[in-house]
Amino acid sequence: MPSDIEIAESVKLKPIAEVAAALGIDENALRSYGRYMAKVEPSGVGADAARRGKLILVTAINPTKSGEGKTTVSIGLADAMRRLGKNAALALREPSLGPVFGIKGGAAGGGYSQIAPMSEINLHFTGDFNAIEKANNLLCAAIDNNIFFNTDLNLDPGRVAFKRCTDMNDRALRNVDLRNADGAPIRRESFNITAASEIMAIFCLSKDFSDLKRRLREVVAGYDKQGNAVKCERLKCADAMAILLKDALKPNLVQTLEGTPAFVHGGPFANIAHGCNSIIATEEALRRADYAVTEAGFGADLGAEKFIDIKSRAGGFEVACAVLVATVKALKAHGGAERLEKEDLTALKKGMSNLLRHISNIKDVFGLPVVVALNYFSTDTEKEIDVVKIACRENGAEAVVSECFSKGGAGGVKLAERVLSIADGEKPAMKFCYELGDGYIEKLEKIAKKIYRADEILLSERAQTRLTEIENAGYTGLPVCVAKTQYSFSDNPEVGCAPTGFDFHINDIELRAGAGFVVALAGNMILMPALSRNPGYERMSISYDGVIRGLS
Repeated sequence: MPSDIEIAESVKLKPIAEVAAALGIDENALRSYGRYMAKVEPSGVGADAARRGKLILVTAINPTKSGEGKTTVSIGLADAMRRLGKNAALALREPSLGPVFGIKGGAAGGGYSQIAPMSEINLHFTGDFNAIEKANNLLCAAIDNNIFFNTDLNLDPGRVAFKRCTDMNDRALRNVDLRNADGAPIRRESFNITAASEIMAIFCLSKDFSDLKRRLREVVAGYDKQGNAVKCERLKCADAMAILLKDALKPNLVQTLEGTPAFVHGGPFANIAHGCNSIIATEEALRRADYAVTEAGFGADLGAEKFIDIKSRAGGFEVACAVLVATVKALKAHGGAERLEKEDLTALKKGMSNLLRHISNIKDVFGLPVVVALNYFSTDTEKEIDVVKIACRENGAEAVVSECFSKGGAGGVKLAERVLSIADGEKPAMKFCYELGDGYIEKLEKIAKKIYRADEILLSERAQTRLTEIENAGYTGLPVCVAKTQYSFSDNPEVGCAPTGFDFHINDIELRAGAGFVVALAGNMILMPALSRNPGYERMSISYDGVIRGLS
């Protein structure tokens, strides 16, 4: 099979104005970035603010090194819907340079199921991440400027609550000493990756520019020497930050290799952030199309939970059908198989427990109908596929083989037919995992016990202290965003399948007042990833005439 790049290069893309026209978007509402990418004026000419299509949420099992393919399935599913004559659009996240140059690679799909132009999307795209990073770091500069001049804000250097960010995996930035020009120490600093920054969360959860400005003003920069919270509005830089973000806040429009419109906007990670694309882009897809396909990052214990408990609350979204992506290879990996290309029914049956727990959570905790998309590999055997189908059927979900990678939308038609039959049926009564009125401990317990199946949650002394400070400052009733390993239901990345009999450890809690949630850091999670021993950039190349290889 040709490489992703070769496939993409063989396809003649449509001019972006033609893609926009398919959704009723007037060319005057576009700000083009070349022929194939554009920013869209939200709710432009022809949009009906009262109209919404049906929302399809694509999620997955806990990931393994073999890969699962949520984005590939999402793209292929939307392409397949359009092949069936449906008005469908995508709402996806933007790739971060961290995983692009690290271990995961790009996030534009693969094979015959890609969004394009892939290289541009995977790299700087329309500059949104740069704008988010600069807005974030402007506030950081303002904080240290106030400390330097000892202004009447009386900021305590030891209690700064807002961190710098950069869109790159860089372990050296996890702990940094800030010093004056004469070398005198100011304070300790630690960088987050841009995807895990509060400004990224604000960017993705804002409903419009007015809401963005409101949220920026609410960011807690730190505390004064009397212990009072100091908000961004008191540093007088919220409007300057909004200026940096005003163009970025408009959603980006691109297309799949088959010409399906795709809104690609915002890019938080689901393990260390809330893991969903922007509310503005999802809303635009729902207003413009009859079916909007979106994805939430990593496994359903992370991305789907946060989509429902955080994003759906903020945006008022209701999911018509959930699609749970799995592969035979990944399930065998969960079951302890060493040779994933070899038939291994024993390991597969053991690993099925991971898939079945996710099915149970989606159906029973969130009240959503679920279809399992079994992303096909050529090494899958009929016996293995039958094991998955039978187990899913016995647990109230149908498993449908998806061949989107090798066949594009044609390989997702059966999946699309099943998803449409559910989405067009009775409207599900979507439920939340917890109520906003619950205390933070109660919220964490409900997530840990209902979703992860932990016995108890254990808070470190630091986490307990932080939680008390947050509550005493009056920040109650906010959702909880758990930062934990994506590889396990537990806080231990080495424990696969569907573990039981474990406690869930919360080591720190951070307030994101502007984003409107608190972050609970579990296990050894930190908000700045690192490069692996053999990072992806080592396999990349660019020719003298500008042809890039190795991005996918």
